Amino acid sequence: MMVRTQITLHAEHHARAKARAAVLGVSFAEYMRRLVDQDLAGSSKEAHVSIVFDLGTSGRADIASDKDRMVAVATAAAKRFRPGGP
Repeated sequence: MMVRTQITLHAEHHARAKARAAVLGVSFAEYMRRLVDQDLAGSSKEAHVSIVFDLGTSGRADIASDKDRMVAVATAAAKRFRPGGP
């Protein structure tokens, strides 16, 4: 069973979260649910491989063409979502 809820965000956080949801191809609500799920599940020392592959925008596997930059961005993203992470 789902429960409807309401949150208040800073305007910049709201805009950035909506943009990130769009990049991932999910609704803002689904993006927020995923963040809550991830936080409540605890942190993992390993980043999920999908973080790297979500960085490509061509619809193909862009990882080989710019892998070093993409891995750095994905690693930074994983650290931001890790509770207690640096």
